[in-house]
Amino acid sequence: MFQKEVAERVASAPGNKNYGIPSVLLQAFFDIEYLFTVNENVFNPPPKVKSGVIRLIRTHHKKLKSEEQKFKLIVKSGFNKRRKTLNNSLKPLLPADKSNIPYLNKRPEQLSWEQFDELTIAIFSLKNQEKA
Repeated sequence: MFQKEVAERVASAPGNKNYGIPSVLLQAFFDIEYLFTVNENVFNPPPKVKSGVIRLIRTHHKKLKSEEQKFKLIVKSGFNKRRKTLNNSLKPLLPADKSNIPYLNKRPEQLSWEQFDELTIAIFSLKNQEKA
């Protein structure tokens, strides 16, 4: 059980205004389902907020293809400037030749965790090629 707004954010799907860093990072490792809302008047003393109950089931079929630290860096950097396209918000991390990198014309809230994973792989494989 979480504060309702947090529970909604975690369980939010891509394209939703509540979708953000916690959504992407948790959905990469868990199947998440928003179950129900708990009214504040069922507690004594009642809090000033509603609560939301979510179910998180650790999934072993979901596997990041990228390194976890790099994935987190891309997700956090992408959402750092939420209203900008990924091309703008990830600019410091992008290699010189970014023509083969997918999703750069999209905003971060439009990408699923799988797409962020693909994006991470594309960015860091090109950066590694630049170094070689």
